[in-house]
Amino acid sequence: MEDIRVNLIGISLITKDVLALTDFYSEVLGVRFEGNSTHMESSGERVSLSIFSEQSMEQLSPGSMFDYGSGNTVINFEVKNVDEEYEKLRKTDIEFIKLPTTHPWGARSMWFRDLDGNIVNFVTRAKN
Repeated sequence: MEDIRVNLIGISLITKDVLALTDFYSEVLGVRFEGNSTHMESSGERVSLSIFSEQSMEQLSPGSMFDYGSGNTVINFEVKNVDEEYEKLRKTDIEFIKLPTTHPWGARSMWFRDLDGNIVNFVTRAKN
């Protein structure tokens, strides 16, 4: 087996409201976050989800926020049962884009938007 040259360790979202987006993902994913109003990070996960303020990103790399847009990301999460997750989330004011659907390859998924308009995909893979 070939050695993996690159290993994904995290995804960072940039937002105007770190605390609101953190609350959203904490509720939807059932994950704890640690940090402050400029940067939060999920704790105890193999791949971390970080949420940065626009200002903190600009401080880290001046000019990086020029012509920046939000809501252009799709984030995929594998869940045990898409239908159970849907039943939990449909009681909230989440904007669903695609209701639970079984695809020809056997996976079942649903899509919804986070507070910044990013698409969140919950998927249950087909059992072999």
